[in-house]
Amino acid sequence: MNAVHASEPVPSVESRLRAVPPHALVATAQRLLAEETGALETTLFLADYGLRVLQPVTHLPHTGEPVPAHDGPAGSAFITQSPVVEVIPDPTVHVVHLPITVRGDRLGVLSVRLPAAAADPVTVLRLGDFATALGHEVVTAGRDTDLYLLARRTRRLTLAAEMQWQLLPGRGCARDEYVIGAHLEPAYAIGGDNFDWSTGADHLTLTVTDGMGQGVDASLLTSLAVGALRNARRAGISLADQACLADQAIFAHYGGKVYASTLLLHFDLTTGVVHAVDAGSPILYLLRDGTIRQVDLEAQLPLGMFEETPYEEQTFRVEPGDRLVAVSTGVHNTRSALGDLFGEHALRQVLSATRHTSPHETARAVVSALWEHFGGRDLMADAAVVCLDWSGRGARSAVQDPRTAG
Repeated sequence: MNAVHASEPVPSVESRLRAVPPHALVATAQRLLAEETGALETTLFLADYGLRVLQPVTHLPHTGEPVPAHDGPAGSAFITQSPVVEVIPDPTVHVVHLPITVRGDRLGVLSVRLPAAAADPVTVLRLGDFATALGHEVVTAGRDTDLYLLARRTRRLTLAAEMQWQLLPGRGCARDEYVIGAHLEPAYAIGGDNFDWSTGADHLTLTVTDGMGQGVDASLLTSLAVGALRNARRAGISLADQACLADQAIFAHYGGKVYASTLLLHFDLTTGVVHAVDAGSPILYLLRDGTIRQVDLEAQLPLGMFEETPYEEQTFRVEPGDRLVAVSTGVHNTRSALGDLFGEHALRQVLSATRHTSPHETARAVVSALWEHFGGRDLMADAAVVCLDWSGRGARSAVQDPRTAG
């Protein structure tokens, strides 16, 4: 009697990518796309730390020629977060540029050179799914290889900047209820500024921290502050108590000689109620219905300035369609070479002009305005910008629940 063997299941793209060594993702992507779509060439571009260029992942220590992150076909795919089909002089070939984004964090672009006949909408859609799968694997592979981190650099990071970028959760985060875009400058020499977030089933916690000082000293201070805040947050205690424990940790180590200014926000994803602790200098703006106003929070002492400082929470509410923008001291106190303050008026102009762009692009636009005001890209002070667009759950639930109709 002959045995009957079931046919072997075809491995998924994700499983085939997971099966290769971390450094082999690009070569594997090239091979898989050649098999599946007839791709002639595949290039993975990663956004550099300054979000100025997209750099191809090639042989290190040198990478290939970068392309602009905000111009051209690849830059357009990165900015719009939509596929771009580039028609090149060779009529038999098209190049499809696909954004690579992982849970709202924009990583770069996958560019695939295809026979023109293969660049149909169905194939482009499949390529988009492939780019997302590849992005997830790049993030995971980053735990085990320096390849993708090195490919993001146009020059060497300072030690302080190395520490800060490793401390960050990413540069963006997205769910149905909100979208976050954030940026730090000077990207290759950042010292004390930081942002952090954590999302749960029904909440979002967001912090913006400005550690006193410069260089490694500022980075060490901020690392302690963020570590203490995370430790307290993961203990499940209130926002005010998180600030208290972080304050105690910093004072115990530094004795009040240095401190960390921090804005702590805790969002209820269902109600839009925000609990806030303003422990220092980061400023929060609210954009709603065409108006811009600073959120009025009680200024409390920075973390670590005095021993056992008590902190109190305040509350306000965000509504669907609201935008919140938090900026550190390095934004609202930056001065030009002539001593002119960047100031609230200039900041409001940028926020108004970028109201309908993505949070990522708004954060970048604020930094670009700082460069222009300062007269160069090497800012003297650290600058952090975090932009959050709020959708919430209430409006969506009302549409989906027929009992609310009429």
